[in-house]
Amino acid sequence: MSPRRWTGRLLLVAALTLGPLAAYGWAAEDPQVADEPPATTAVPLEQLSATSTQVASGLTRPTAIAAPDDGTGRLFITEKAGTVAVYHPDTGLAEEPLLDVTDVVDESGNERGLLGMALAPDFNDSQELYLAYTALPDGAVTLGRYSLADGSLEVLLSQEHAQYSNHNGGQLAFDADGLLYWGIGDGGGSGDPFDSGQRLDTLLGKILRIDVSAACGDLAYCVPEDNPFVGVAGAREEIWAYGLRNPWRFSFDPADNSLWIGDVGQGQEEEIDHLAPGQGGANLGWSCREGTVEYDAAQCPENPDFVEPVHSYPLTGGNCAVIGGLVYHGQEYADLAEGTYLASDYCGATAIAMRPTADGGYEQANIGTFQTQPTAIGQDANGELYYVNDLPGGLHKIEFAQTGQTRTP
Repeated sequence: MSPRRWTGRLLLVAALTLGPLAAYGWAAEDPQVADEPPATTAVPLEQLSATSTQVASGLTRPTAIAAPDDGTGRLFITEKAGTVAVYHPDTGLAEEPLLDVTDVVDESGNERGLLGMALAPDFNDSQELYLAYTALPDGAVTLGRYSLADGSLEVLLSQEHAQYSNHNGGQLAFDADGLLYWGIGDGGGSGDPFDSGQRLDTLLGKILRIDVSAACGDLAYCVPEDNPFVGVAGAREEIWAYGLRNPWRFSFDPADNSLWIGDVGQGQEEEIDHLAPGQGGANLGWSCREGTVEYDAAQCPENPDFVEPVHSYPLTGGNCAVIGGLVYHGQEYADLAEGTYLASDYCGATAIAMRPTADGGYEQANIGTFQTQPTAIGQDANGELYYVNDLPGGLHKIEFAQTGQTRTP
């Protein structure tokens, strides 16, 4: 396979993000969160509300959203069985899918299927996108590169995941440098039966970071030289972060290239994590800990150096699984919500809002309720937010408003 060159686009992205990086005080050599977050005109979270309007129906168990920045205004929506639907705000859902890989996708069980998608940084030219799915015949979690030009699917990386059908992860996202991140769950079952979270010799329970713009040796991708476990005996060098249970949805904030992660809990707490750029090697604690509480003392390493969640909430009041979201940088509600991270919960459907504060902490508020069973939050090419819900399968646009009401987090 010939090397793929994205240099021009990535240099432009780097130039655009240099200013916001400085504003945060974050740089590759300084992975700590700055004391001063960037200035924002957004209203206080206690005065912000989020609602939604359904703009499409008829999706079949949608799992992820992506948007090409090609002037078409389209949204691409993955469906669990292995199709990608196309939505346009003027015409609704297209009759024919963008692509169909149902012949290779194992959708058995509630959590298997086509789970994630990311468009190549040079998508407008290459017409390539990346898919995360569980593959036939045995449910292996798989990363593939799909070409819309010729309909080909190339498998780049696969992790055995046969024993249990749950905790497959599936999120894919490119950072500002054009490196691809992929989240994989701990192998399923209950209680981390393979002790995957704290092990470095397996891809289970991890977020990976790889370079898919070229091939290296026998690999269909390259491992970046600055990955934290390159050269560490017995460790998989693709690992970027570990100690995760099921990082179903994570995202990069394009303003600073920081990484927001929603990690699904076991039975006590759901957690949201926030990693600064360059914070590779972060240990998020599972299965020693679940959120902020100890889960399994036998899995606690000696002298642990865990990264604390920036928010956790109990599995009470109808909550069941955090749905990691995105930081809002759209134009329509910039005066209200600029810089606000918005997430949700699959069962509770709460609109969970967060922002960094000047003292290095975070403010948080629950600012509304979405339709039942949200599975993913995405955005269009203009930064306006949408979400999809599982059953009955709809697409919803998110709206913000200012209220005078005070909300209790």
